[in-house]
Amino acid sequence: MVFLLNKPKNVISSASDDRGRTTVLDLVDVPYRLYPVGRLDFGSSGLLLLTNDGELMQEIIHPRNEIDKTYRVTINGLIGKEEIEKLENGVVIDGRMTAPCTVTLLRKNDNKKSSELEMVIHEGRNRQIRKMMESIGYDVTKLHRIKEACVELGDLKAGEYRQLKPHEVKKLKAYLNRRDI
Repeated sequence: MVFLLNKPKNVISSASDDRGRTTVLDLVDVPYRLYPVGRLDFGSSGLLLLTNDGELMQEIIHPRNEIDKTYRVTINGLIGKEEIEKLENGVVIDGRMTAPCTVTLLRKNDNKKSSELEMVIHEGRNRQIRKMMESIGYDVTKLHRIKEACVELGDLKAGEYRQLKPHEVKKLKAYLNRRDI
């Protein structure tokens, strides 16, 4: 079983929390024991897969598979073309260079002095996008994952979830096996 959850901000991407905070599993009422596939940090929202299929989970989270994850990112400041190129080529965070990524400027808001971007990364380093932005002088004000592999969040509202349809699971498994084709 694979479920798609639109994780709200300020919910833990974990099966349990020793501090009593709401976890993603608190939001899902199903008769299966599920586990979050990867993480979204506490202050981030968006697509999070939940499954009881350990093998599938490992395939999705293993770094060797370079699974694309797409985010909508809002930052304080008006980002320039040169800074976007730096992000795309990789920046140093935690003493290591990030892998190349794709960054698309969606809009700049001159009045609010903010920019909205779409970023596609395949690494899953701790707070990676936030740290990438900090490395070039910007603070992330909103981070929302909209796609992972070939699974899209769609129009699920915050806190809503649904089970992936059999054809969606099949498509996801085909995506994971794309190197074998």
